[in-house]
Amino acid sequence: MKRVMSAIKKWWPDFKSTIGFLILSVLLVTIKTYWAYQIEFSLGAKGLLQQFLLIVNPIPTAVLLLGIALYFRGKLSYWLMIIINFIQSLWLFSNILYYREFSDFISLNIMKAGGSVQNNLGKAIGEIIHPIDFIVFVDIIILILLLIFKIVKVDQGVVQKRFALLTTALGIASMLAVFGMASSDRSGLLTRTFDNNYIVKYLGLNEYAAYNAVKTKEQASEVKKAKSSDLDEIKKFVNENKTLANSTTFGKAKGKNVIIFHLESFQQFMLDYRWDGQEVTPNLNAFYHDQNTTSFDNFYNQVGQGKTADAELMLETSLYGTSSGSVMSNYGGTNTFQAMPALMSQQGYTSAAFHGDVPSFWNRDNTYKNWGYDYFFSKSYYKNSDSPDYNVGYGMKDKLFLKGTANYLEKLPQPFYSKVITVTNHYPYDLDEKNISISKTDTDDATVDGYVQTARYLDQAFGEFEQNLKDNGLWDKSMIVLYGDHYGISENHKSAIAKLLGTNKVTDTDLTNWEKVPFMIHIPGMEGGINHTYGGEIDVMPTLLDLLGVNDDNQIKFGQDLFSSQNKQIVPFRNGNWVTSEYTRVGSNYYVTSTGTKINPKQDPRAKLAIDEADKYVEKSLGYSDKVVQGNLLRFLPKSDIPKSKNKNISYKKSTALKQLKKVDSSKTILGANNNQSTEYKTDAPELGGDKQEKTDGEDGTNSNEIASVNSILSGHGSERDR
Repeated sequence: MKRVMSAIKKWWPDFKSTIGFLILSVLLVTIKTYWAYQIEFSLGAKGLLQQFLLIVNPIPTAVLLLGIALYFRGKLSYWLMIIINFIQSLWLFSNILYYREFSDFISLNIMKAGGSVQNNLGKAIGEIIHPIDFIVFVDIIILILLLIFKIVKVDQGVVQKRFALLTTALGIASMLAVFGMASSDRSGLLTRTFDNNYIVKYLGLNEYAAYNAVKTKEQASEVKKAKSSDLDEIKKFVNENKTLANSTTFGKAKGKNVIIFHLESFQQFMLDYRWDGQEVTPNLNAFYHDQNTTSFDNFYNQVGQGKTADAELMLETSLYGTSSGSVMSNYGGTNTFQAMPALMSQQGYTSAAFHGDVPSFWNRDNTYKNWGYDYFFSKSYYKNSDSPDYNVGYGMKDKLFLKGTANYLEKLPQPFYSKVITVTNHYPYDLDEKNISISKTDTDDATVDGYVQTARYLDQAFGEFEQNLKDNGLWDKSMIVLYGDHYGISENHKSAIAKLLGTNKVTDTDLTNWEKVPFMIHIPGMEGGINHTYGGEIDVMPTLLDLLGVNDDNQIKFGQDLFSSQNKQIVPFRNGNWVTSEYTRVGSNYYVTSTGTKINPKQDPRAKLAIDEADKYVEKSLGYSDKVVQGNLLRFLPKSDIPKSKNKNISYKKSTALKQLKKVDSSKTILGANNNQSTEYKTDAPELGGDKQEKTDGEDGTNSNEIASVNSILSGHGSERDR
């Protein structure tokens, strides 16, 4: 025992030494940072590794920064540690206050453009600061008292320079170790950033500051190099490829409400798909085939690393996502945009977005303000939204989320432009047993087989939402748009895809067509049908603007109206591949779209001409869009061409938004039209008293896998006018 105690004493740090004071300071910084992670921030750490990273990720920068004091001697080194600790504490304290108000972390751009932030924080600073927040400064007071009362005496000895260097190296090495562990749990952490919470959760608050500084500098460099003349060739390209509106569809939805329903990870193949002897998505199928719904069956997702964020960007601005990262995350809060919400605001519309997760995800809170959304109803607006039973994957369960959303929609002044983002049908396609109503598929791929279950749940949620729109009167007064944001099952699961589609194997063109997602537009009184025009998410904005009768001559947009007879039907993908009604490019190979036959353009002059045109168009579209985004080129447009939202100081704080809704003239809302009586929202959600879902066999009681739309998925269609 004596030997054990002797060993402990030998290695136990002497806190009266400079090294001991450093270790004590690092320990206290780690404790208070971990406290803030758990109490003040909502980082969503799950599993042992993520919890472990929360504990250790404050250590590397604490060692690195506090270790600077080791290069000095005596009192100076001690007080340097306290000053550095204070600076870190002030950064932590500031983020606690900012996060409480905005559910995000402070960025350099926010600090540089801090007027609105200061205004919002200043109006309720008394409410924002809580006494417990000052706990982050307690350790500094303790350290100062230890020195003043000489409980810890200053070590006048000089720390050897090699030990100081070793401490610096230790800080850097531990930082790399934390990054390695984080990357193993979250690949593409820095290249595909979609939420600042993830950077802080995995790497730490100080590392987030460094990352944000580097990204801000990179972006500022691009913006600084850009000049107004850079827009000239882009304008020329856009004008050359501008399409005339279809006279029979232009303005068909003028003055109507717009409800855009975002189908998370939902692919085209799921429409009319049967499994276990039954339709997987009967409600969406009925909407797809409705006589007043125009459904595009050759519509592709065109997202890059930004996935959902890229889909939203194309929908709202007709700009492509960049080749790496997310435009919403990297540029959403600072760039100039010609976005749909602001455009519709000029037409007298109120705009609102709905999402059952935290507002900072994909930097939505800042981007939506910049795009001109008047309201953003995020997770905190919904009752019991933090209950584990109300959540799955990336936010609230769709049935519960949509019930709350319907309540807010009724209160919006008409006409309104709205976007409703669902999340339950998201990888890894997990769902609690009480909400499962169909068996898994049997591809033997665990990643894939739950997809039909969450797709069915999404379909049920949409069916309830649709019925409520009919019950409260919004159905007949609205253009309702449904679109899938990106694939749910990646092409890496080729064997499972083949089984789902009932084929032996899938080819390159099959996998291209696998990227199809739904795009459906329902307009009361307008004849619908299946439209075979080739298009993608970049085309949504110009298509909707023409239907709404909005002049878009001064818009820099890279999509085309899908109803226009001048539409090129060239669908670029972010990786440079493309598909048209005639040909498909995959890598360096070319195929006939309708048959999947590989061709050599050099042997067919007609094919070469069409392929060269498509190659050139795709290269310019992606390249020019990147220039617009990375150089923030739209700031050089005349002010008259930049739509401004009605509210210059938009706040998404719950209390502010609800207060604003109370001031709305009820005669302009659906709620007012119904004598201020909210329509009963009918849901069978078990969480709200509905019965537990039961898996049932189809009519024939067999596990049949009928694929009603297999031809439209694998073979593609030529457009009607091309036939």
